Amino acid sequence: MRFRAFLAVCLLAGSCRALSAQELKITPARVLFDEVVAIRASGLQPNERVTIQATLVDGAGGHWSSQAEFKADEQGIVDVSRQAPEKGSYNELSAMGLIWSMKPTDKNVDRYSPPRDLGNQIIELELLEGGKSVAKAQLEQREVADGVRQIKVQGELHGVLFVPAADGSHPGVLVVGRGGAPLETAAWLASHGFAAFALAYFGYEGLPQDLEAIPLEYFGRALAWMRQRPEIATDRIAVLGASRGGELALQLGSMYPHIRAVVAYVPANVRFGGNGTRFPYAWTVQGHPLAYVFPARLNSPTAAMLAAIPVEQTHGPILLISGKDDATWPSPTMADAIVTRLKSAHFEYAVEHLCYSHAGHLAGRPEIVPAWHREMSRPFLGGTPKGDAESSLDAIPKVLEFLRTSLETAAPAK
Repeated sequence: MRFRAFLAVCLLAGSCRALSAQELKITPARVLFDEVVAIRASGLQPNERVTIQATLVDGAGGHWSSQAEFKADEQGIVDVSRQAPEKGSYNELSAMGLIWSMKPTDKNVDRYSPPRDLGNQIIELELLEGGKSVAKAQLEQREVADGVRQIKVQGELHGVLFVPAADGSHPGVLVVGRGGAPLETAAWLASHGFAAFALAYFGYEGLPQDLEAIPLEYFGRALAWMRQRPEIATDRIAVLGASRGGELALQLGSMYPHIRAVVAYVPANVRFGGNGTRFPYAWTVQGHPLAYVFPARLNSPTAAMLAAIPVEQTHGPILLISGKDDATWPSPTMADAIVTRLKSAHFEYAVEHLCYSHAGHLAGRPEIVPAWHREMSRPFLGGTPKGDAESSLDAIPKVLEFLRTSLETAAPAK
């Protein structure tokens, strides 16, 4: 009798949902910033339409949100990893679409800011039925894996060495960025088993504030310091950089034989000059400026030839990453020029160019975060949120595999 009464109540209510409540589950619920998760809603009516909403507060206090409407399957399940939304902030199949498609809800936010001091980030997810919240879940993204140690370097060199949790010596990566110390990138690499040195060379306490007249011997000293560290395998060191750091990574690879692999994000194939600085050149060797060119003179064969980076002198494989919609500078064209030069020189190591459609100057960045940014005249990054996000999702595992393979097979430097 009691079951019949329960059934009658269900029928009067217009539905007879399973006894189990609606659930929103994230697996795993605690990950690094580059890791993909599974987002799954269950306990729904077959073919029911529901909305999943995501919100976060970024490192600068900006509020972000996204939402997407899904149709449950015959078992009353929505699996974001296997289903594209019916409509919402994104419309393609993407396990992390709710994260990268977020937009700011505050008018004064221009772009996403990462957590301060390499902190963690909490993303709140909510399952909505007819606009009413029926289940919630949290995703925690971490900048640094558990057990990674940070060693601050001061004095002759400036930066932070990130050491993996495991004991022993590890493949090393010298990480150079766009200014300041590229802490997030070095933390990412250390979280995946590399001893990564985030080296600052301008825009940092105790260093020049502008990219001008930077002595390349400074980086040679950094490499020598890395080779003396017990945490780093002496003959297994790579260099990784982005933008002007990508230009620098290629230049260093051509100069120092102990660099066994190079990763250059959105790089230049030439040495560019400074931008409104006291000195028009960016790099020096033994106190003398290296030849440089300004973007406006890239079409001059003589100027471009004098400023070209001799990448064929590199003692290991090279991985290039670019975005076809790069609005800062023509990184795809310059990366192609690098490949052409290496082929002409019969370069003995592997060379790969990952070029992504609809990605801009942030192509391939090693994090899954809100990819929207406001169009700014200076600098203008280019790319679409979808294009940038897809480039990251594809490039992240490829960069890690390239470094593992290159440094595991690296021959001792001569």
